[in-house]
Amino acid sequence: MASTDTLVSIPVDGVELEGELVIPPEARGVVVFAHGSGSSRKSPRNTFVAEVLGRHGLGTLLFDLLTEAEDQTRETRFDIDLLTERLLAATEWLRERPDTETLSLGYFGASTGAAAALRAAARRDDVAAVVSRGGRVDLASEQLPAVAAATLFVVGGADTQVLALNREAYAALSGPKDLQVVAGAGHLFDGPGELEAVADLAASWFERQLG
Repeated sequence: MASTDTLVSIPVDGVELEGELVIPPEARGVVVFAHGSGSSRKSPRNTFVAEVLGRHGLGTLLFDLLTEAEDQTRETRFDIDLLTERLLAATEWLRERPDTETLSLGYFGASTGAAAALRAAARRDDVAAVVSRGGRVDLASEQLPAVAAATLFVVGGADTQVLALNREAYAALSGPKDLQVVAGAGHLFDGPGELEAVADLAASWFERQLG
């Protein structure tokens, strides 16, 4: 059986957020992606990770956290409170769909989107797992002790400033956790095999925590 691939529109705060929902047959869970600032649901890095997760039997929702108009201003792009509310609204939308309402739930956040993912996870008790790729997890520092979801930080070894922030944030997490460093990788994981390493780590984490 083929995966169900659906273009969706998520109503939030009087706007419509475009997305793509992919549900494999007998999916073991669904992972909601929160992209970084200046990016969108079409992020090639997130799309690649989503494809790998799909091959592991995981559903994925890639959606725009902001409308095109909202994405034009720096203030909105870095409004973590707004991004968190959008992620929570999309999660609630998933929970109201018959094909996803009972699936185990995970978040995959990149850069500033990781902060939104962690903040959202701190406010929901049904988020089983979070994966952060090069995440600005410091922007969720006050909420980290409330995150019960199993959390994996993946950071590039050459992304020294973000790695330092992740190590500090990691210590504040009280639930199941892991921090994996991809040797030599920068913030974008654009070297040979680096993004593949991120996708494999994420797939393994979500398989264990959502399966």
